[in-house]
Amino acid sequence: MLIGIILCFILGYMAIVFEHPLKLDKTVPALIMGAIIWALISLGHMPVVGSDHAVGEIDSVLLHHIGKVAEILFFLIGAMTIVELIDMHKGFAVITNRIKTTSKIRMLWLICILAFFLSATLDNLASTIVLVSLLRRLVPDRTERLWFVSLAVIAANAGGAWSPIGDVTTTMLWIGKKVSTLGLITKLVIPSVVCMLIPLFFASRMKAFKGNITAAHQTDEEDAEASERLLSSKTMLFVGIGALVFVPIFKSVTHLPPYVGMMLSLGIVWLVSEYIHPEEDFTEEKRHHYSAHNALSRIELSSILFFLGILVAVAGLESVAVMHDGHQMGLLMSLAETLKSAIPNQDIVIIVLGFLSAIVDNVPLVAASLGMYTEPMDDSLWHFIAYSAGTGGSMLIIGSAAGVAAMGMEKIDFIWYLKNIAWLAMAGFLGGCLTFIVLENLLFS
Repeated sequence: MLIGIILCFILGYMAIVFEHPLKLDKTVPALIMGAIIWALISLGHMPVVGSDHAVGEIDSVLLHHIGKVAEILFFLIGAMTIVELIDMHKGFAVITNRIKTTSKIRMLWLICILAFFLSATLDNLASTIVLVSLLRRLVPDRTERLWFVSLAVIAANAGGAWSPIGDVTTTMLWIGKKVSTLGLITKLVIPSVVCMLIPLFFASRMKAFKGNITAAHQTDEEDAEASERLLSSKTMLFVGIGALVFVPIFKSVTHLPPYVGMMLSLGIVWLVSEYIHPEEDFTEEKRHHYSAHNALSRIELSSILFFLGILVAVAGLESVAVMHDGHQMGLLMSLAETLKSAIPNQDIVIIVLGFLSAIVDNVPLVAASLGMYTEPMDDSLWHFIAYSAGTGGSMLIIGSAAGVAAMGMEKIDFIWYLKNIAWLAMAGFLGGCLTFIVLENLLFS
């Protein structure tokens, strides 16, 4: 039965990786895989280990994992809804309308710096969607725009790695009490900056970023529509971003799980959206267009269900008990022990994990690492995993949520990205890895 469980995971994973050739939404194999793995465990009457690494009842072990998964999903639903509310009130136009430059070099640096800090405040997926929408107005020529979008993906992934709410994987580690907000920022902000700056340095010297941006021919009406802001734009931007920043502060003060703070933040932003007037002639008929109900209908529910399926599947691998050195332990824990024996240098293992996150989704990789290692909170292992999984995905366009979003919105060709951008992302990733290792040995050891 154990072989069946492993085979089910491999087949499900392959279906997720080849989502585009198969023309099958990755949510489908994730949900099927998660359910079948636990069904095989139950039908095979296989022993399972709980959070205390002792054999327990399948019902209580599964309930424990579902509770942990629910914490992540509730958090993501709240964050996505707040971002959608800001976007519906055109809050991001407050930032984007200030960019007037036509120089490609200046535009590149502005966009990447904006992506870096925006993804740390929102998340790398939401910030990429915002930046692609912005770049469509600022860089009308699609051939030129692909370069800016691709570098923005690298910067967004780098920015999301040092923030507890900047990437799904860092959020998982944060909610799982493996990293603290202060520890994550202290250890990863410099490697993340290096990860962004190295690709920027090389890109600035490339032919694609020489000269000025090709101007578009727009009518006065089109230009006014592109830069339009609402009466509520500035208020919703500051309330929304303030609410997201408040979540880690709330957790630090109350010591409650992050989803409780997100519930409070969403409630406050929702409250403000109910009473604010976006337009001068605001009527009751228009209220629906700016309501939280509309925002909830716009969030990526398929992404939420994908995380549900993949996290439940990985929880099954973490829980199913196997014999290792004469005693029972979880399958993933057994794998970790085997890796330690085969590759004594832990840093190399985590760098390999970063390369793997470019090929396969980083969510199950981090979920697996949570079941593989037992190091305490803020151990350097967890920080390095957060950096490696968060930024390694930039090496391929399909390796991160930000990359997949950009690929879908701009129809970026996989081979084009591989030939032109992958080496820049790899240089940044390895530069950040080296920076982390040096800083860890010199300052934090």
